[in-house]
This record gives sequence, structure tokens and C-alpha cells, in this order.
Amino acid sequence: MPEIPMGIISFFIILPLPALLIISIILAIRDGNHNHMNNPHNAKYAFYYLLSLAALIFTALSFGMIIFSIIDKTIPDVLNSYRGSVDSQLKFAISALFIAAPIFYFVSRLIHRGLHRGELVKESGIRRWLTYFIILVSSLTILGVFIGVINNFLSGELTARFIFKALTMLVISGATFSFYFYDIKRDAPDKPDKTVKIFFIATLTLVAAAFVAAWFFVESPSMARNRRLDQALIQNIYNIENALNSYYDRNKRLPANWEEFKTDKVYLNTASLVDPETKAPIVYNKLGDKEFELCATFRTDSLAEAANQATSYIGSDINSKEHPAGYYCLRGNLYTAVKTVN
Repeated sequence: MPEIPMGIISFFIILPLPALLIISIILAIRDGNHNHMNNPHNAKYAFYYLLSLAALIFTALSFGMIIFSIIDKTIPDVLNSYRGSVDSQLKFAISALFIAAPIFYFVSRLIHRGLHRGELVKESGIRRWLTYFIILVSSLTILGVFIGVINNFLSGELTARFIFKALTMLVISGATFSFYFYDIKRDAPDKPDKTVKIFFIATLTLVAAAFVAAWFFVESPSMARNRRLDQALIQNIYNIENALNSYYDRNKRLPANWEEFKTDKVYLNTASLVDPETKAPIVYNKLGDKEFELCATFRTDSLAEAANQATSYIGSDINSKEHPAGYYCLRGNLYTAVKTVN
């Protein structure tokens, strides 16, 4: 979610640590035996609450990021059509949800089991203070996201996108607040509660559905690897192009072939002359006195992807290295010759 910088997420994850310690000390000094602070299980459940808070934030944000990404992909906006950032966001959300959601539901189960067993007392300061502390931190996090959503709308985001994203945040905030407020106020938390059970089943179903849906909108790991390999191959082509420019600058001509080029003193790592994975050589063809091309076999079609980007200018950039999948030759750019003509 572009509205949630990772720095904000880290801030709200680290924030509870010193605050939790201060709250625990104050409760221990003020309440003593009157608030069950001598309970030997308090330290364990303080840890559970803190861990559930961190897992809750990652789960809620990851769920929101997945829904936001799906909205961005299904309702394209010409002002924000760069696929790479959305895919990156979706991959992070899938990874975070895969780890955080099981931890949240497992730890929450441990907390409720402690209530049933009497290890965690209903009126315990640990339970009351940390539950409200979770509500506070969750509120601040959701507030920050809401501000980002509204700011994007005021900056020109499509109304349909804004509506669906706002509804998503209302669902997340409503589920979080309603559950914790209900949990802290119920009369018999040590007994099985149908409302709590329904909440866990309903939210778990939503989280699982979002996790499954995300896989239909994110590129596969094999495709992501192929894209990165092609990017590394393009970087090698750029390295060769720069070396050929240095050769032309000294010799005032292009080499006739690779062998002639290799005898020159132009520095170029031999690893740049081949495909980074297959080690197939990159082919150099001299087309004229000031024209050449570099050919290789590409795994992905960057031309098709660039055509879907509103900010791309296919064919207008002489430095463009867009390519179809398969064997393809890219025209080289002789910067030195262009400067000489100018």
C-alpha cells in the first residue's frame, strides 16, 4: 500500500515495547495485590499481548495491502499504472500475511485459553491495560492509513478506487475495534463465547480468502525470477554498449567483431559478455560505420508490459531496451558519435 511507508509500520511495531514496560511498572507499584499483579503468569501473558499486537498490525495491514492491490489492478488509473510497485506491495503482503496471521490467531487462542483456565484473571491489569493499549496502537495505525487514502483521493485518485479502499479500511477498523471492545467488556470471559467464536471464524475466512485471491493477481516466482534475469542481461548489454563507446572514442570506428574488440584495452568484465544464467554469449553485429546491435535470448516480454504503462513511450526513446520474449536484437547507441555530429 503506497499510503503506508514501511517506516510507519516499523514505528508502530517498536512503539509498544518501552510503553509496555512503563505501564507494567506503574501497575505493579500502584495496584500491588489488588490488581493481581503477583500472578506468576502475568509476564507470560504480557508477552502474548505484545506479540498479538505486532501480529495484528502486520495481519491487518497485509490484508489491506492485498485488497488495495487488487483494487489498483482491477480499476486501473492512467496516473498510477506502474505495475512494479503494486506487485512489490502484493508480494510483501502475501509474505507478511503468511507469517503474521497464524501467529495472531495462535497467540489469541493462548490468551483466551488462559482466561478459561484462570491463569489470566478478568480484572487483571495486564489484560485491561494491554487490551486498551492494543486498541490505541491499532487506532493510530488505521488512522494513518485513512489519512493516506483520503490524501490520495484529494490528489486526484479515481473516486471508485477511493470508495473501495475506504470501505476496506472501515471493515478492518470495525472488526478490530468491535472485537476488542466486546472482549474487554464481556461479563464471563472465562466461559466459551459464541460471539468470539464467530468473530474468529469470520475474520479467519476473510484473511484466508484474501491470501488465496492475492495469488491470482501477483506474478509467479518463476516469472519474477525470469524478469530479474532479463534485467541482469540488459545490464550486461548496457555494459557492452558503454565499452563500445569507449572503443569508438579512442579508435574513431567500431570493431569489426568480438575478437577485434577483445584485443583492445577497453575494460570490460568477461561476465558482461554472456547471459548471467545460461552463459550464452551476447551477439555483437556491426551494421555500419556508426551502427551496431547486440542480440540475446530474453525470457520475458517487456514490450507488452511497457505498452500497459501510461508513462511509457514505446519507440520514442533511443536508449530504450524493451524487448519481446525470445531471441531479439537491440540497436546500440553510439553516444560519442552523436556528440561529434552535434
